[in-house]
Amino acid sequence: MKLKTVDDINFAGKRALIRVDFNVPLDKKTYAVTDDTRIRAAVPTIKKILADGGSVVLMSHLGRPLKKLKEDGTVDYEKHSLKHIVKTVSEQLGVDVKFVGDNVSDEAFAASSALKAGEVLLLENLRFHKEEEKGDAAFAEKLSKHGDVYVNDAFGTAHRAHASTTIVANSYGADSKTFGYLMAKEVESAEKVLRNAEKPFTAILGGAKVSDKILIIENLLEVANNIIIGGGMAYTFFKAEGGEIGNSLVEDDKLELAKELIAKAKAKGVNLLLPADSVVADKFDAAANTQTADSGAIPQGWMGLDIADKAVKDFSDVIANSKTILWNGPMGVFEMEKFQNGTVSIAKAIAAATAAGAYSLVGGGDSVAAVNQFGLADQVSYVSTGGGAMLEFFEGKELPGVKAIAG
Repeated sequence: MKLKTVDDINFAGKRALIRVDFNVPLDKKTYAVTDDTRIRAAVPTIKKILADGGSVVLMSHLGRPLKKLKEDGTVDYEKHSLKHIVKTVSEQLGVDVKFVGDNVSDEAFAASSALKAGEVLLLENLRFHKEEEKGDAAFAEKLSKHGDVYVNDAFGTAHRAHASTTIVANSYGADSKTFGYLMAKEVESAEKVLRNAEKPFTAILGGAKVSDKILIIENLLEVANNIIIGGGMAYTFFKAEGGEIGNSLVEDDKLELAKELIAKAKAKGVNLLLPADSVVADKFDAAANTQTADSGAIPQGWMGLDIADKAVKDFSDVIANSKTILWNGPMGVFEMEKFQNGTVSIAKAIAAATAAGAYSLVGGGDSVAAVNQFGLADQVSYVSTGGGAMLEFFEGKELPGVKAIAG
């Protein structure tokens, strides 16, 4: 799918209303931005519009303020205000970004109406309004008054039919709504893997629960040659096959499902790989005692918290022979140093395969955190900014934020 982007519109003399994903982490005391990845990702789209001679109105959410009220039942405006990111956005753009403390007030409309070419205005957190997550049409219609053109560059929220991500697009004609560079790149990268993957295609899935990945595994069984399973979810598969998993994480209500997935993979000729061995610990603790055990023969009182050497070699060999690689989810509890070798090793194997010509897509919060933490983000083909959206795309679901513009 070739998406229409901001390159297809000349923004001279136009105001662009851009939905960005500036849901960035803030320091709990100073409220300073601690990771500006998402802000930097939006810069090329904004700069293109400004270079054309346009002006920009930015809208985003930050956290879930209506779900996390203060003890007295009121919204914590200070904690969730986008005013805290104005300095960082200004620095990244090289423009003094203006800020208004609301979205649809007279003050907000006056501020956006007064913008001149080359100027940027940031609106307050959309989620201070309950109408945002409800996808309220009247609220979306008001938001649309901030721009002549609507640009969606927020892939991280593309799976939500919220007012600012989906419904607002209804207020614009086909020639006045488009995708930003980030959104287009995200969708094109995901499409390349799911629909146009060069074979062999290997999907690496990790994380805690099988239940979180059922739909993605089923969908990938139709297109992947190899599916590698790591992380806590692997032990549900081992128990389903009659293995001993000690105190490892398990979803007992998903044992039959795990058996079915193993059978489906076999029937379709998909190579479903589970970790041969595990680093096991006597408690879930950074200072736990550890040993190595076969993943299907873990002693009582011990739990698997990472993949071990044989699994690393098996998985790395498959990755080395792959032309397309999708990675979603860590191999173990990589936040603790004792249990990060599996995740680091797989990240390095993906980087090596990429250097040898494979196309690699890393998506999902923990995998992205891992490649960033280990300094390997620039050694894979693409790192997705949209965890939930990327997951739903690979589950085969239609993303409302994409459909609203692409049709």
